[in-house]
Amino acid sequence: MMMVAVMPAVAGAQAEKDSLWNAWQDPTLHDTLRLQALDVFVWKGFLFTEPDSAYALAQLGVDYADSLGLQVPKAKALNAQGISHAVRGQYLDALRKYEQSLELYREVDLKLGIAGALNNIGLLHRNQGNDAKALTYLKEGLVLYEELGEQSRLAQMMTNLGVLYQDQEDFPQALDYYTRGLAIQEELQNQEGMAILLNNMGLVYTELGQLDQAMQCGERCLALRQGMGNSVGIAGALHNVALVHEQLGDIPQALEMLGESTALQREIGNKKGEANGLNNLGRIHQEQGDYQTALDYCMQGYALSVEIGVLPDQKNACECLYNSHKGLGNGQQALEFLERMNQTADSMQVVETTRQLEAMEFANQVRADSLAHAAAAAEMEAEHSTVVRKKNNTRNILIAVGLAVLAVAAIIYRRLRFTRRAKAEVEEEKDRSDSLIANILPEDIAQELKEKGRAEARDFDLVSVLFTDFKGFTAASESLTPQELLEEINTCFEAFDGIISKHGIEKIKTIGDAYMAAGGLPVPNEDSVGSTVMAALEMQAFIQKRKAELDRAGKPGFEMRVGVHTGPVVAGIVGVKKYQYDVWGDTVNTASRMESAGEVGRVNISQATYELLLHDPQFTFIPRGKHEVKGKGALEMYFVEV
Repeated sequence: MMMVAVMPAVAGAQAEKDSLWNAWQDPTLHDTLRLQALDVFVWKGFLFTEPDSAYALAQLGVDYADSLGLQVPKAKALNAQGISHAVRGQYLDALRKYEQSLELYREVDLKLGIAGALNNIGLLHRNQGNDAKALTYLKEGLVLYEELGEQSRLAQMMTNLGVLYQDQEDFPQALDYYTRGLAIQEELQNQEGMAILLNNMGLVYTELGQLDQAMQCGERCLALRQGMGNSVGIAGALHNVALVHEQLGDIPQALEMLGESTALQREIGNKKGEANGLNNLGRIHQEQGDYQTALDYCMQGYALSVEIGVLPDQKNACECLYNSHKGLGNGQQALEFLERMNQTADSMQVVETTRQLEAMEFANQVRADSLAHAAAAAEMEAEHSTVVRKKNNTRNILIAVGLAVLAVAAIIYRRLRFTRRAKAEVEEEKDRSDSLIANILPEDIAQELKEKGRAEARDFDLVSVLFTDFKGFTAASESLTPQELLEEINTCFEAFDGIISKHGIEKIKTIGDAYMAAGGLPVPNEDSVGSTVMAALEMQAFIQKRKAELDRAGKPGFEMRVGVHTGPVVAGIVGVKKYQYDVWGDTVNTASRMESAGEVGRVNISQATYELLLHDPQFTFIPRGKHEVKGKGALEMYFVEV
């Protein structure tokens, strides 16, 4: 039966595409009809499924319309090319096509086309994080749609503006636009538009804690989706209404609706929606004390979110699994998922940093384009003034020259002002970009990356690698909430960051509750061995002082082991987009063994590190003899003090 239902639709769609293509190729048809057929052919057949093909087909329209001097069809084809670029993530190219389309629409004063181009440009700037520019373009388009009485497009523009304000957490403004848009969609009896707006309004009311209004919106949205038979929409609406029931305290109803939503997401193959539903089912069971059921749901949610690579869902699943294992008294398993949660949070931060860098690069390129465009316009205006001056008759030549000089001076002045302002903005964005890069890479490596677009891995003969690890972490995890535990880890790691910065040591990474740093790279330093050991001692001093303070307050605190080993390493950048500076080699493994073979409250160093510091008067060494180390045999070790 499924084949019988689907085949006619597929055949019908193909027949329509064939008809459109034939119309485009029919030389007996009027040119505008042929171009219109090509435009629809691109939109319906390729734009969102085969964007490369769509671009090439739209170019046929650009070239043909250009040869005939038809600006509106050319503008439409350029717009389609812009969308093709946007679908492929080529945002700067998309912006350029949208702006070309907008310019043509402005030349013929076609307000409907102008408004559409403004909408596309506004959404593109929102996608790149420039909310101020997005608002400017969207509001200008809104005014045009209001003038034209284009109710359907006006409602869509209000929806877009509402989403923008919702992203900024300006909920009153978001609700204002959503409410106005909903009134229009109700008048038009557009059920899809109504459902989208009701869904968004429900989410805003939930954020505001106005749960009765949130429930009303959610239930209306669900009824509309069910009436349309939209499975994707039904699943989403069930999920949102379920979460409102949870906040109202109706847990059985929340679980029932979440179960329906999750089953429907599984049926339609939406793995992200299914993972989200499973995680929420697990979280609610965990909060109700049903830890075993929570484990079952959240393990499924975790596996799915790992499969599809969605980091926020992975983090949520790990938090649920951590709390559930803790509730069951499974300390080791709880610790494992807490570490995974921390690692996922680190990955999310790197992704966000990368996104910000890409958005800044987009903004810088947009400014550079604007600067070049303004310079070209100023040059054309100056040339035009010169031509006008030459065409004036002799009787008025002095006046004309004077006016031309003034005009050129004004142009130059405006150009200089624009240039200075644009350069200042570019410099500001560059500084922000540099700051973000410096936050994840050593200064020298960041500079090499900016200059060459890559950074070579390097060999270092003498690097001191430092590892820390908390003792009592499992016990603390059982008595603290995840938030409290993360805050305490963060307090300690922030202190460590300050200590290594003071001593010129490079932070490499954190691994759960472990902290790794290295002295002597990326710039070799003869004092790096002593600086690394001194940093290790200061870290221990901080942890001991911190634990004493927490003990007096009746709160759990950490104790810590620290190990240091010195030797050769290879260091470089891991990854292509999500950059991370890392080190490899046997020295790293040995340093890790120094930490694990150490004792709480002490700094344990290797024979190699000891020999390099033997004659340094600021340190005192306590020989420990040889200790068996996994994979290394018996190694000499020393405690170090000041």
